[in-house]
Amino acid sequence: MDTTTTQKRAIHALRFLSADAIQEANSGHPGLPMGAAAMAYTVWTRHLRHYPKNPKWFDRDRFILSGGHGSALLYALLHLTGYDISLEDLKNFRQWGSITPGHPEYGHTPGVELTTGPLGMGFANGVGFAIAEAHLAARFNQMGQKIINHYVYAIVTDGDLMEGIASEAASLAGTLKLGKLIYLYDDNHISIDGSTDLAFTEDRVKRFEAYGWHVQFVEDGNDVEVIDSAIKMAKADSRPSIIMCRTIIGFGAPNKQGTHGVHGSPLGDDELATAKESAGWVVEPRFHIPDEVLGHFREAVPRGREFEADWKMRFEAYARLAPAKGKELKRLMAGELPENWEDALPVFEADQKGMATRAASGKVLNALAKAIPEFMGGSADLAPSNKTWIEGEEAFSAATPAGRNMHFGVREHAMGGIVNGMVVHGGIIPYGGTFLVFSDYMRGALRVAALAKYPSIWVFTHDSIGVGEDGPTHQPIEHIASLRAIPDMTVIRPADANETAQAWKSAVENRNGTTALILTRQALPTLSEEAQVEKGAYILKDFSENPDIILMASGSEVSLVLVAAEKLAKEGVMARVLSVPSIELFEKQDQDYYKSVLPPQMKSRLAVEMGIAQGWWKYVGSEGGVLSIEKYGASAPAQKIFEEYGFTVENVVKRAKEILG
Repeated sequence: MDTTTTQKRAIHALRFLSADAIQEANSGHPGLPMGAAAMAYTVWTRHLRHYPKNPKWFDRDRFILSGGHGSALLYALLHLTGYDISLEDLKNFRQWGSITPGHPEYGHTPGVELTTGPLGMGFANGVGFAIAEAHLAARFNQMGQKIINHYVYAIVTDGDLMEGIASEAASLAGTLKLGKLIYLYDDNHISIDGSTDLAFTEDRVKRFEAYGWHVQFVEDGNDVEVIDSAIKMAKADSRPSIIMCRTIIGFGAPNKQGTHGVHGSPLGDDELATAKESAGWVVEPRFHIPDEVLGHFREAVPRGREFEADWKMRFEAYARLAPAKGKELKRLMAGELPENWEDALPVFEADQKGMATRAASGKVLNALAKAIPEFMGGSADLAPSNKTWIEGEEAFSAATPAGRNMHFGVREHAMGGIVNGMVVHGGIIPYGGTFLVFSDYMRGALRVAALAKYPSIWVFTHDSIGVGEDGPTHQPIEHIASLRAIPDMTVIRPADANETAQAWKSAVENRNGTTALILTRQALPTLSEEAQVEKGAYILKDFSENPDIILMASGSEVSLVLVAAEKLAKEGVMARVLSVPSIELFEKQDQDYYKSVLPPQMKSRLAVEMGIAQGWWKYVGSEGGVLSIEKYGASAPAQKIFEEYGFTVENVVKRAKEILG
């Protein structure tokens, strides 16, 4: 069989394996896989440097299916090219316990690089991949050896390009001139509601040209040769590239192609059968793969073996010539932390004047950055306020890609997606910062980070009504509870500088989950050198062997309740003061420790936190209370707001006495 015929049949195999899987599940989106099959085929057979038998080979090209609803196409590609995905896995598409879920999930399916569900997320993640590649290449490529040298490919959709996160990320990618970024746009003009003309009419070519991208247009998204040529031209350009391929959604489905009816519903038995007959394909049995087609795709295995072997040989030579660099890169690729990095953590002396936890965070970050060279990050245009700048280091840019400081611009959501991409790429420990109240703008990225267990680190400052004069738009009220509500996110709100240092330690060590650090604008006393953040909650001070009441708080309110406890003690009421930096870490402790901190018989309890009470009732019980904020803030000096909202020593004392009766 000639090459052209094999190629045509290979593309049909992608279409019909996808459509069969969707029909078998009676659930899914056949439109993208059938319309984008030729694009995917071109990338995977002619350009993608990967090794199916080692999906984690570090210098592989990355492929992202940003339109994750088209996952059946990705699973077909993975099976056909030799990844550990069987035909049975394709038949179990979208079923309980399968490795072929409805949208791609990182860490769940071999060869899937990212969790892409919410549209636009994969687009931003890819920018993070490209930043990581450029940064590591600048750090390690020397002596003529391009040890880090790979591309990031993605198929993006109309829906991706409509999302604000994609616009934010595209703008930054153009500014940074990320030339290893090549996106193929599945330009089918159809969304779930119907034609994209209903709500998406701008000139996308001019839009991306304005972003600083290399833009090409392919009139026929089924023309492999033209797509191949466009990818080659993209590789030769120093700018990020988008190739706009005019496609037909559900291509090959005689009665449904080109309509929104093929977007999110199975073709149906009759339509699928007719599509196969029209293409000269075997109607039954389903999941048919001609031998020559499978052999054609499986050429990826020996080709990938050669890619990896060549890279290993070059890396060994590199490591001999530059042993220190070789050892360092090997450590980064393994995801190992430097030896004794914890020794860099500062310890702060007890100090009544103290400092804001955001300021302490900046000191800790800079101390750790000296010990952990893979630390890299920044803020959404708030580095001076968030204290996220690594001193003595350049900003990452097209001219200085070795820089460790990121200017994300006022782009919170894109920052979230980009940080997630950087961390998943590997070789970097990234962080992103903004004001806590603006975490709302990046919630989609935060949720995916938690869901996918990305070890991303988030620095959220200005954590309460202590923001003061900026007023209610900038004063978070519901935000701490909202973040705690995200499963598998560790939220840490330190009470002082030493808890802040330990919070960073916990975040760095948390390599299987995401961490949010919640930090103050206002100065807080440095209470103790014996912080126990890893416990989540601990006894800061017992005023008696048999306390009358438990006072518990997080963050800035810990010093408040400590002073209140001292006043109560003078009045003959003995308290136990708990610092509760992290409810999530506390919940991981065993029952013995849990009960030692919160003895069941001690039912008089008061929690104090400048936010909504949600989440605290579990710890105070029916006989306890919560001093919280159940309305929005106000514009005034912070101390005045504290007084008006009841966050004073006098009011804490009053509330404690009320609970005791």
